[in-house]
Amino acid sequence: MPPDGFKRDLGLLDLTMIGFGAIFGSGWLFAAAHVADIAGPASLISWVIGGVAVLLIGLIYCELGAALPLTGGVVRYPEQSHGVIAGFLMGLITTIAFSSLIAIEIVAARQYAGAWIGGLTRDAAGDPTIAGWCAQATLLAALFWINWRGIATFARVNTLMTIFKFCVPAMVVVVLLAHLHGSNFTAHGFAPQGAAGVQSAVATGGIIFAYLGLTPILSVASEVRHPQRTIPIALIASVGLSSIVYVLLQAAFIGALPMAFLAGGWTDIGTRLPLPFHNIAMALGLGTLATFVVADAMLSPAGTGNIYMSATPRVIYAWARNGTFFSAFARVHPRTGVPNGALLLTFGLALFWTLPFPSWQALISVVSSALMLSYAFAPICAVALRRNRPDMERPFRVIGFTLLSPLAFAIATLVLLWTGWPTLRWLLPMLLGLSTIMLALRFRRDGRVTLRHDLRHAGWIFVYFTGLMVLSRAGPFGGQHHLSTASADLATILFAVVIHEWAGRCHLPPATHHAGSTP
Repeated sequence: MPPDGFKRDLGLLDLTMIGFGAIFGSGWLFAAAHVADIAGPASLISWVIGGVAVLLIGLIYCELGAALPLTGGVVRYPEQSHGVIAGFLMGLITTIAFSSLIAIEIVAARQYAGAWIGGLTRDAAGDPTIAGWCAQATLLAALFWINWRGIATFARVNTLMTIFKFCVPAMVVVVLLAHLHGSNFTAHGFAPQGAAGVQSAVATGGIIFAYLGLTPILSVASEVRHPQRTIPIALIASVGLSSIVYVLLQAAFIGALPMAFLAGGWTDIGTRLPLPFHNIAMALGLGTLATFVVADAMLSPAGTGNIYMSATPRVIYAWARNGTFFSAFARVHPRTGVPNGALLLTFGLALFWTLPFPSWQALISVVSSALMLSYAFAPICAVALRRNRPDMERPFRVIGFTLLSPLAFAIATLVLLWTGWPTLRWLLPMLLGLSTIMLALRFRRDGRVTLRHDLRHAGWIFVYFTGLMVLSRAGPFGGQHHLSTASADLATILFAVVIHEWAGRCHLPPATHHAGSTP
């Protein structure tokens, strides 16, 4: 057993199923129609861009995860590379986003269950009735119980659910490709919105949301057998497999869509097909396929919610271990190897996010977008640790890191820009404000020396967030259109390269690091 009390019960199949299961949640059920609405048939390119972006960041995470197989690693890496402020920010972003994602998936499962069980949904907006909310709470309690029993029980349940989650989309691809209409790819233009549509589809059409599943693998890193080998293989395999399935699903959706649905072009296709693959199956007279889609529409979100119910307590545990959250959550049950206090908090947060208040649902949308921001931190952490801990053992070492690291950071920053000003204008000021409060509290407690130390190693974060706000406000993605799409992209890439180099030089000195082997 690792020194932190967690149990090494996860193998390669378990970890790959965690990654694939986290990526393959409710996204596939909605995203095909939404991205086609924005980009038309060129949405195929959007899926490839999203997959490449996440894979590049995944390769960086492979190096970090193999070198530092720490519980809640996504929180611990910034703490190890840039100190308390970076660790605090990552803990805050990830805890709120992960716990809200549990709620998003459970609400989706309840909405689809309403197709078979009456009385769960109150109105067209999808708000639950009292019975519907109780059903959500019951499902959350079941996921809580599975995780309370330990990582081995969770892994067995997750593997079974993920296999089913894979079989149904595979069936959809095979059946719908048999009804392919090649003219659908050109009838209204391959890219009706041009390059801007392709880019917007990546950030706002649901593609990045669909791919957000890398970090749960890292959250259980210290519970993996042979982590130095298993983590890189599982990360690459889960992203690669998901990318292939997503592209095939998009091609099947576009090609099998009956011509009657395309009479007015691709605009509003997502509105006209609220459950895309179920609607197409019914239109084609494929009742059995439609039944399997609805069944998977309930199981897939529940399975992904189960994964985040496991990952979130590990993030809270890591957040507590870095000293910027309550230390009571940094305790692990000696028999089950589960951080029970953190799991209870996770259950409470997830239950809270399911309460039917529209403003809270809007907040969930904002903090879910923050996960891409957490991905952007990975290349920064990796380059900083390479520079100040060059002798650290790295079982997986990224080839061409000098080029790949700034490229991955630039792509992540571009995706954030494409997310749009309406989201970033709330998200980034909130994070800046909370970081400022954290600095003030540390200054009050420890004085000017600590303040200078924090600013020296985390000052780039404030500049990065501020610069992103300026670029987003001036750009064409919900901003003032002072910059064209091409000029906004170019300015963002140049900005990202500068920040990447600066942040890489802002690493902690070696003496201030916690031991890399300590979970």
